[in-house]
Amino acid sequence: MNNCLVAQSGGPTAVINASFMGVLDEALECNSYDNIFAGINGIEGILNKNLINLSNIPYENLKGLKYTPSSGLGSCRYKMKDYHSDNSEYEKLFKIFEEYNIKTFFYIGGNDSMDTLRALTEYTKLKGIEVKILGIPKTIDNDLMETDHTPGFGSAAKFIATTVLESYLDSSVYINNGIFIIETMGRDTGWLTASAALAKINGKSVVDFIYVPEAPFSIENFISDVRQKFKEQNQVFIVASEGIKDENGEFVAKASSSQIHDKFGHAQLGGVCGTLKNIIIESGITSRVKTLELGVTQRSAMHCSSLTDINEAYMVGRKAVQYSCDGVSGYMVAIRRLHNNPYEADTILVEPSKVANHVKYFPKSWINEKANGIKNEALDYIFPLIQGSPILPEENGLPIYTVLKK
Repeated sequence: MNNCLVAQSGGPTAVINASFMGVLDEALECNSYDNIFAGINGIEGILNKNLINLSNIPYENLKGLKYTPSSGLGSCRYKMKDYHSDNSEYEKLFKIFEEYNIKTFFYIGGNDSMDTLRALTEYTKLKGIEVKILGIPKTIDNDLMETDHTPGFGSAAKFIATTVLESYLDSSVYINNGIFIIETMGRDTGWLTASAALAKINGKSVVDFIYVPEAPFSIENFISDVRQKFKEQNQVFIVASEGIKDENGEFVAKASSSQIHDKFGHAQLGGVCGTLKNIIIESGITSRVKTLELGVTQRSAMHCSSLTDINEAYMVGRKAVQYSCDGVSGYMVAIRRLHNNPYEADTILVEPSKVANHVKYFPKSWINEKANGIKNEALDYIFPLIQGSPILPEENGLPIYTVLKK
């Protein structure tokens, strides 16, 4: 028996299931695998032997997942122990693989998932275990090294830019419009926040100020800029990342952010728009300040997804299976941009050690000198990734989404 296993990990995206379907479709077509298993709730679920044989499920019951947001196989944020000090989880995992005749494992995830991929790859080499391990990237944050961009980012960027446009129009109808602040995800990087600069009307950006974590945030400059802009146009539109920091490297939203960290040590943030609102009101600029924290809507908006993003997510899933059939193991499938206009991309293989525990930051050269806006180079980079819209099946006016019965 030559079976394969696919699982998802980390935060969901609008297109992570497209990568799963890429794996499934290619595995079905290549005839290299006798059975295709899904691990429910990532590596944590696999360790609990929560596996489903997809080969026993009619394809008609699965195909809709390509256009269904969130993690159809469930997810986890589980950090395996360091095998150098305790290899019990690794021994358990590969015994389960042996029991189910798993010869190839495809793991779809972000930075922490690639760290798991790295550790599993090292362990197979150390113990001479003949199981192929391949990683498939995903994250709306677009912060993975060695890949031009990550599946999930394009759709999140499109949703943010669209929401910015619509919110701007909504907030611009009164004589006294006040100030509007949108908060995007982005603990460490400003890729998502920068996408707000795509929102334009008649060729002009609707956003007055954009703040990303890569540039120190000055409260003094912020007050001065907002005060001046408000005097000029009686309206200010601001987009800020949840992870913006002051000149001392402290989170601006520290007063309202939780001190709780996840299992990988990441701070749980949120509330920067409320902090900025208080700064504006306390400085006496105006009391007319509205805020919008986009939250998880950024990663689940299939209705506003990018067709380019869906197609690329599907592509990296298929390519992972093709690489496995060629005997490749121990790599993540990355995206390489070949041309920008017209846009074209293909895939390359990268070592997980170059991805795990590293962060691809938004280039400081793409931030303006005042640290309150984004240059056109960023727009040229993001623009091709938001193109196209999927045609979603509907019922009673709502999208039809597929849920895997576990």
